[in-house]
Amino acid sequence: MKRAKAVNFLAIQTNHYLNLKADFTMSENLYSVNKDFEKFEARFPIQAYKLLRAYEFEIKVVVLGKNNETLFTKTLETDSYGGLLAKIPLPKDSKESISKIEIYETSKYPGLELLLGTYIPLKITDNRKIIICDFDKTLVETKYSKPSEIYDSLTSPLKNYPTLENSVKILKEYINDGYHPFILSASPHFYEEAIRDWLYANEIFTAGIFLKDYRRILSILENDLSPKDIKTQGIYKLGHLLDIINMTDIPSSLVLMGDNFESDPLIYLTFSELLTGRVEPRQLWNELKRVEDFKVTARQNGLFLNKIFQIKDSVKQHGLDKEIKIYIRKKTQEKELRVKAPFDSYSGKISLYEGHLGKE
Repeated sequence: MKRAKAVNFLAIQTNHYLNLKADFTMSENLYSVNKDFEKFEARFPIQAYKLLRAYEFEIKVVVLGKNNETLFTKTLETDSYGGLLAKIPLPKDSKESISKIEIYETSKYPGLELLLGTYIPLKITDNRKIIICDFDKTLVETKYSKPSEIYDSLTSPLKNYPTLENSVKILKEYINDGYHPFILSASPHFYEEAIRDWLYANEIFTAGIFLKDYRRILSILENDLSPKDIKTQGIYKLGHLLDIINMTDIPSSLVLMGDNFESDPLIYLTFSELLTGRVEPRQLWNELKRVEDFKVTARQNGLFLNKIFQIKDSVKQHGLDKEIKIYIRKKTQEKELRVKAPFDSYSGKISLYEGHLGKE
């Protein structure tokens, strides 16, 4: 028997909202078949091939209090790929009462509400310190250039690749200092379980992993990404950075970590300028669109303008006194960072560091 399954589930509670991000798919019910469960082993991406398929779901969210009483419920619909991104206003006086949430699927079997899981939301309220870190080439020295390398990445656990110890050290130091970590990578969305296994093995515990959904690139109706975005990161990463901040609220302190092998410096500098509020968002966006990696379709342009002005309104509410630090892993023999004009004037914000290889 197949039933709905929640994957990549993330719930964040801020002062005024309950934010949900998740993907849903159909999966074989392991409890309805005979199956031997083996001890934990690191998973590899191709094992999540079922996430290449697309389904639509109706999701019921039940928010429970400290005594398991129901505070409120909300019914939501996913997009055609089973994706859910929702911002639910909190009723008055419920901020301190929320204990956990239950998620049900209600459309696949009429008359039945199938429990998909119980989750404790991550609370980011008064202490809003966030660190957002890239994965490939920042935490792990992965290789995807050749077809053979792509095949190896799909069929091998990530522990087979060298760890970049300097990056891991920086990330852990900020986590120990009270920063909430998020992983933002351009890896395909079905890499989530493999990446989470690697993070847990390295004692990096994060609820939020944001990956690129390659199904949307070829979609006719929901083309948030275009075929160009298979190879480029700009639009995808900047979009998810805006999503993360929209879910967590404007942080009082923000750290961004990435590498200089693609467009991380330009993405992070643009994002930091948006958060400081010193530059008119539309002017900054128009400058960015001149860069090849950030050329967009009409639909993408509309979506990004909407996100950017949402952030602008939030920045006005929270003021401009935010601390933003950017760490970029430099290339071998690289002594200084070169950023395309007009963003080169902001490059002094970036700290370059060496990503020494560690264990393989």
